[in-house]
Amino acid sequence: MIAVTGVTGKLGRVVVDDLLTRIPATEIVAIARDPRKATDLADRGVDVRAGDYDDPASLRTAFAGVDVLLLVSSPDVTPGVRPVQHGNAIDAATAAGVGRIVYTSAIGAQDGTGFLADHTTTEGLLRDSGVPHTLLRNTFYEEVLVNPGLHEAVAAGELLGADGGQPVNFATIRDLGLAASAVLTGDGHAGTVHELRGPLWTLADLAATVSEVSGRPVVYRAVPSAELGAIGFVHDLIASGLFAEPSTDLEKLLGRPATSLRDAVKAALS
Repeated sequence: MIAVTGVTGKLGRVVVDDLLTRIPATEIVAIARDPRKATDLADRGVDVRAGDYDDPASLRTAFAGVDVLLLVSSPDVTPGVRPVQHGNAIDAATAAGVGRIVYTSAIGAQDGTGFLADHTTTEGLLRDSGVPHTLLRNTFYEEVLVNPGLHEAVAAGELLGADGGQPVNFATIRDLGLAASAVLTGDGHAGTVHELRGPLWTLADLAATVSEVSGRPVVYRAVPSAELGAIGFVHDLIASGLFAEPSTDLEKLLGRPATSLRDAVKAALS
C-alpha cells in the first residue's frame, strides 16, 4: 500500500492522480485532515482516511498497513510548528511499521536557515527514526512567479523584480508531483536524496518569454524588493543565489526534460 498525506493540496493531488495511472486504486491510501474534501478519490476506489499532523492517534490509524508513505510537508510555517507536526507523523509511521518514508523536503535543507531549517530538522528526525527514507529536496513552485498574474505585466508592458540578475531553478507543481509518484513506485530510492530543480532562467528571461508568448512588448524593470509587497521575500531569496544551482535529478525521475519556461508561461496566460 502506498499512502499520500495532504491529498487535498495541489501537490498531493497530482501525486494521487498519477499513482492511479501506475497502480490499482485499491493499493492507494489518501490521507486528509478532512476526508470529506477527498470524496472524489473515494469514488474512484481510493482508500481515503482521516489524518491530522496535530493528532498522533489519527496518524497511527491512517498509516496502518502502509508500505510506503509520502509525507508532504506541512504548510504551517509558524516557527516551531512543522518540526513537531512532522515528528508526530514520523513517530506514527514508525509505530505503524511503514517500510519507507518519502519526504518532500526543500532546496537547501542540508543546512537550512530561517523557515528552511524546519526541513533540516525533519531530515534529522528521519535519520534518527531508523526508517528507510527518501528525501525530495524540492525547489520552489514555479507558479509563485509564473501564474495568471502575468496578465498584469502584459497590460503594464513591464515585469517588476528584485532578483539581482540571479537565475532560478523553480519547477512546476505537476513536475514535482510526478517525480514524487515515480519515487513512490520505483525501486532503489531508499537512502537517496533527490535535488529536484527545473531549468535555469532569470526574471529578464521571464519578461522576454511573456513578451514572446503574448505578442506584446514586456520589459523587465529592477526595483527594490520592498516595492513588491508580500512576494518580495522570494525575490530576496533569489538574489541571494539560493536557486542558482542546476540539477538533473528532476528530469531523470520524469524521464523527460522538466517543463520549459515557455510552456509554463503559455499555460499561465491561456
